[in-house]
Amino acid sequence: MDDEELKVGVLVGYGVDPKAAKAASSSEKTYEATLSGLKEAGFTGPDPAKSALVYSIVTKLPGSVPPAQRNYLYHAVGDGRIASNGQLDAAMDFVGKLKEASQAVKTNANMQVKEVYQEIDDDAFDKYCGVGITVTDEEIDKVVDGILHSKIGEIKERRYQFKTGPLLQQAREQMRFVDGKIFLHKFDEQMAEILGPKTEADLKPPKKVKQKKEKAKAAKKATENSKEPGPATEADPLDSIPSVLEARELDSAKNSPDLVEKQKVGSGGKIVCRFPPEPNGYLHIGHAKAMFLDFGYAKKNGGDCILRFDDTNPEAEDVEYINAIIEMVEWLGHKPARITFSSDYFKELYELGRECIRRDKAYVCHQTPKEASSYREEKKDSPWRDRPIEESLRLFEDMKKGKFGEGEATLRLKIDMTNANPVMRDPIAYRIKFSPHPRTGNQWCIYPSYDFTHCLVDSLEWVTHSLCTLEFEIRRDSYYWLLEALDMYRPFVWEFSRLTLENTIVSKRKLLKLVKGGHVRGWDDPRLPTLVALRRRGFPPKAVNRFCASIGVSRADSVVGMHSVEWAVRSELDSTVPRAKAVLRPLKVTITNFEEDHTEVLQVPNHPQKESMGKHDQVLSKHVFIDQTDFRMEDEKGYYGLAPEKTAMLRHAYPITVKEV
Repeated sequence: MDDEELKVGVLVGYGVDPKAAKAASSSEKTYEATLSGLKEAGFTGPDPAKSALVYSIVTKLPGSVPPAQRNYLYHAVGDGRIASNGQLDAAMDFVGKLKEASQAVKTNANMQVKEVYQEIDDDAFDKYCGVGITVTDEEIDKVVDGILHSKIGEIKERRYQFKTGPLLQQAREQMRFVDGKIFLHKFDEQMAEILGPKTEADLKPPKKVKQKKEKAKAAKKATENSKEPGPATEADPLDSIPSVLEARELDSAKNSPDLVEKQKVGSGGKIVCRFPPEPNGYLHIGHAKAMFLDFGYAKKNGGDCILRFDDTNPEAEDVEYINAIIEMVEWLGHKPARITFSSDYFKELYELGRECIRRDKAYVCHQTPKEASSYREEKKDSPWRDRPIEESLRLFEDMKKGKFGEGEATLRLKIDMTNANPVMRDPIAYRIKFSPHPRTGNQWCIYPSYDFTHCLVDSLEWVTHSLCTLEFEIRRDSYYWLLEALDMYRPFVWEFSRLTLENTIVSKRKLLKLVKGGHVRGWDDPRLPTLVALRRRGFPPKAVNRFCASIGVSRADSVVGMHSVEWAVRSELDSTVPRAKAVLRPLKVTITNFEEDHTEVLQVPNHPQKESMGKHDQVLSKHVFIDQTDFRMEDEKGYYGLAPEKTAMLRHAYPITVKEV
C-alpha cells in the first residue's frame, strides 16, 4: 500500500467520502489541512455528514482566514451548531464579513498578504447561521412560490429556457442557512407544476448564433464613433456578459468522467473563475474590463472568483504592486473568494515538472536563448531532446540545487518542434534565476514559466472557466497539452478582446516606462488610464463598471473613444450627486425695486429630478451675480439670456428685466 492509499484510509476512517478523500490525499497541503480540521472538530468516530462539512471548510474557506476563525468553524461543526451545507455557506459568509483590511506585509525576506479579522461573537454567529432554527418545507415552498410568481410572465413566455439562477440566489439571500440543493429541488418542482411536462420545443437547445451576432452588432454600434454609448441595464449590468461561451474545440481539452467528478468535489459544484494579475505594476482600465468579466461571470452564475497573483518572475514583482492591486479590486466592488499566489504552489509545480520528465514529456536543455530561438524558427530538435529520463531528473535536481548558472540549463516540455504553432515548439517550463522571491526569499533559484504555471494552477484551484484576452489564444494548445500529459483536470478556456482606448496607452509595460522614466508624476498621474489615476480624477467605481458593461464583452477587436468612459462617469454622477453652483465670470446685478437690506431665503433642490436628496437654503438679496455670458448688449434670435429691456428668469427666484446698464 503506497503513501497516498494510507492517507485515503485515514480520512475514510473519519467518515470522509472516498472520492473526496482521494482528492484531498493527492495534495499534501489539503490532506494535512483536512486531517487537522477533523481533529479540531473533535471527531471520536466516523461521521460522514460532519466530515463532509469539515472538508468543505478546508476547500472553500480562503486560505487567508486566520486559524482562530477557521478553528471556530470546525468546532461549530463538531458541536452540531452547523449541521447543513446551507448553514455552512452562511457561516463562511459571516466570517468573510469580519475582514477589516487586506494588506501585503514583509516578514524577514518573505512577503505575505495579511488580512485582519474581527473576533467572532457567538450570539451574532448563531443568529446569522440559523443555529437552532428549523425551517419547514411549507416555509421554503412559500418563499420559492413568491419568487417564481414575481417572474411568472417571463417564465410562461420562455418556459424551461428561463434562467432560474438569479432567482435561486434571491431565495438563498432570504433563507441563507437553507441548503442550496433543497432550493434547487423546490424550484424544479414548482417550475414543473407551473409549466407541466417538457415539450419537444423545450428540449431543443436555444438558438445561440443569431443572438451572438446581434450582441456583437449592438456592441459595435455602441463603441464605434458614437457620442453617447447605450447605457448598461440598470437592473442587471451583468447582462452584457455572455451566458454561453463558445471556443475552439480541442481533443486534449476533454475531461474524463473521473476528472469531472473530482472537479465537482474540489469546487463544491460551483463555477470558479480567477483574475490573475502579475504584480509588476498598477492596474489600468483594461484590467477593469477583465475583472468585470472574471468576477461578473462567476457572480452571474452563483460561483466564485479567485484573485491569484501570477508571481513567477521575482525580478519584477513588488509588495507595492500587490497592495495596489488588492486595493483596486476592492475599490471596484469585487469580492474575491480567496487571494492566492502562484508561489503557493511552487512545491507542487516542481513535483509536476519531475513527473513530466518521468513521463518523457520534458527534458533538461543547455541551449542558450539565442540558440533555442534559432532552432525553433528552423523547427529543429534540441541536441538534448532525447537524453535519458534519469539524466534529466538528475540535472533538474542540480538546477534546483544551484549547480548551474543562469542561462546554462532550462527544463523544456517535449511537445512538437515541427508544429505550425511556435508556442508548441518545446516551450520552457523552468529557468534559473538567482533572484530572491518577495514571498519565498532564497528558497528557490528555479522558477516556472507562465506557460507551465498558468494551466497547472488553474487545474489545482479547480477553476472551471479560465478567461483571458485574445493574445493568449495561441497558448490554448500548449495549455491543454500539458494538462492532458499529466492527466489533470482541464478548465474551459475562453478568450475575449482587449480593451483598446483611442489615443490612450493601455499597456502595463509601457506605463511602467513612463513612470520609471519620470515622464509622469507617478502611477496616479491624472493623465494616465490607471485605476488609481481615474480615482484621483474623481471617477466613481460604479462609473468604471458601468463603462465596462456598456462596451460589452466579445472576441471582436474594437477601438473605444475616451468619450465613452467620460459618458459613463457623467451618467453615474448625474444620478448620484447633488448639484452645486459657482459663477466663474461674475457680473453684478442690482435689483432696483428691492430695499438695500432686503433678503429672502429660497429653497433650492439639491438635485433637479430627485426630491429625496433634499434642499438647501440660498439667500436672495438686492445684489446678485450672474455669469457674463448671460448678458448681451444686443439681443438676437435664439438667445435666452438678459439684454437691455429684456426679461429673463433668475433661477429659483423671479423674472427680472434690464432697465439700466
